[in-house]
Amino acid sequence: MNRQTITELGAKADPLTDDIRVDGKRLSNPADEKKVYILLNKPKGYISALSDPLKRPVVVDLVKNQKTRVYPVGRLDFDAEGVIILTNDGELSNKLMHPNFSVPKKYLAKVKDVPDAAALEKLEKGVRLEDGKTMPAKARLIRQTQENSWIELVVHEGRNRLVKRMCKAVGHPVSKLKRIEFAEIKLGTLETGAWRMLTPSEVERLKRW
Repeated sequence: MNRQTITELGAKADPLTDDIRVDGKRLSNPADEKKVYILLNKPKGYISALSDPLKRPVVVDLVKNQKTRVYPVGRLDFDAEGVIILTNDGELSNKLMHPNFSVPKKYLAKVKDVPDAAALEKLEKGVRLEDGKTMPAKARLIRQTQENSWIELVVHEGRNRLVKRMCKAVGHPVSKLKRIEFAEIKLGTLETGAWRMLTPSEVERLKRW
């Protein structure tokens, strides 16, 4: 290590800064790895993880032809679809998931009945849930039918099943959920199950959070 032969058991090394070699061959350094940033339109029925103990499909299965191992940034419910970012940039991933940065996430939710102005106002001002009151959000009615309606909801938290719990709390359970933006990165026309590399300008936008 660092041109010194280590013979002691338990010797410590930092893979980010130390030159570590075995039989003269340098071990790969995570800091040297080319950073990859992927936008995926997650289908329903996929877990936002690298693996699943129940053997359900995981999002990385959809980008298996990538040579670089990538990780999902945050979660998107098993039965939800839409924008999810995958990357090997751990520093950026941690930043985007940290509550201090309040990264916006925009959803389209199909809910039961038609929320009135009072229900939308509750969603915007904050709803009391079992794990605390939600942060201020943005909510608006998009369209309605006789039995259901679609609302657009922008939240700034990453709590588990947050949108579904918020809507249920105001009396309008969610039957379908799609995330159309994450940190202002838009889904656009990307088809379900498809993915693309983020553009340099999109990556820079993510790094500005």
